[in-house]
Amino acid sequence: MKATFGAGCFWHVEDLLSKTKGVTSTAVGYIGGQLPNPTYEEVCTDQTGHAEAVEVEFNPDEISYQELLDVFWKNHNPTTLNRQGPDVGNQYRSAIFYHDEQQKEIAEKSKESLDSSKAFDDPIVTQIVPAPEFYKAEDYHQKYFKKQGF
Repeated sequence: MKATFGAGCFWHVEDLLSKTKGVTSTAVGYIGGQLPNPTYEEVCTDQTGHAEAVEVEFNPDEISYQELLDVFWKNHNPTTLNRQGPDVGNQYRSAIFYHDEQQKEIAEKSKESLDSSKAFDDPIVTQIVPAPEFYKAEDYHQKYFKKQGF
């Protein structure tokens, strides 16, 4: 099965998810913008509308979509609009790109539950939107942390 998340700079998110039991593969890329086949430089202009994201293939017998969402929520700040830490721009937005109605429902319930429980001091601004085409990022971005020896 497939899941796609935007949670700031894709290097950290990809590294974290690639080490998650049940995840069989990860790829970093761009999603949710207007320009087909964008480059990193184009996305960094904050003009294409794309988010940096990680596309995950996972085995639902080993990890559920809800468990992937738990990893997503716990490892970035979903209350900051178009920002994660020092990274600012709509390409760093918090977003869940769902691949079917079941993922949409699970994601919306998960977000509602966290918001109502006041798990965060501020309201969650994470977008939950259908997954449009995912454009794989340049090779040097793939498994970046691993390549750098982190």
